[in-house]
Amino acid sequence: MADPLFRLVCAAGVLDSAPEGWVSTMLQEGELALLVDDGGLDAITALAHALDLVTVPLLRKEDTPVQQDSTVMSYAASTPLIWLAGGFGEAATRWAHLRGPMTLLVETDGPLSEDERRRVERFVVILGRQAE
Repeated sequence: MADPLFRLVCAAGVLDSAPEGWVSTMLQEGELALLVDDGGLDAITALAHALDLVTVPLLRKEDTPVQQDSTVMSYAASTPLIWLAGGFGEAATRWAHLRGPMTLLVETDGPLSEDERRRVERFVVILGRQAE
């Protein structure tokens, strides 16, 4: 793949209940980086197997939520971002609204719901149209 249209950041547990093929379809034009959650390496390994990935990029784990947000923001760089997390700090929310590239923040405490998956799908479609 050339440059990705977007970056997707989340913990493995957020994606493990998605319908078969959904994550792979979303990532045809995107790039995934995972955050470590309570599932640890086992959850990451299970997701990698489910997606038939040999390697999976990980974002480093930070000591505080503010530092973790800052790491995700640095990773996003100037690429559109889909960020799925249990919550977002004020700085992350402000950053998402003020940055140039499109950013989708989805608050979820577990696997994505059908509505949340549709939000992500719409966002990816919009990015694809803009790239044409």
